Amino acid sequence: MKLSAPKKGIYIIALILAIVVLVAKLVPALSSLIPPIIMNNLFWGMTAAYVLLFLGTTFKGL
Repeated sequence: MKLSAPKKGIYIIALILAIVVLVAKLVPALSSLIPPIIMNNLFWGMTAAYVLLFLGTTFKGL
């Protein structure tokens, strides 16, 4: 299987999602600014970021 670099859009979306989840987990003072759907699903948010990067590197068009 030949891997390719993800497109810039997929990379930025995954990066923003991962940063939001990390801030939600590590900075309790800012947790009121983060939507409850993300606060209740931190594990799945980080998993979604990694899945986006995986798909971006596996499929050439993404």
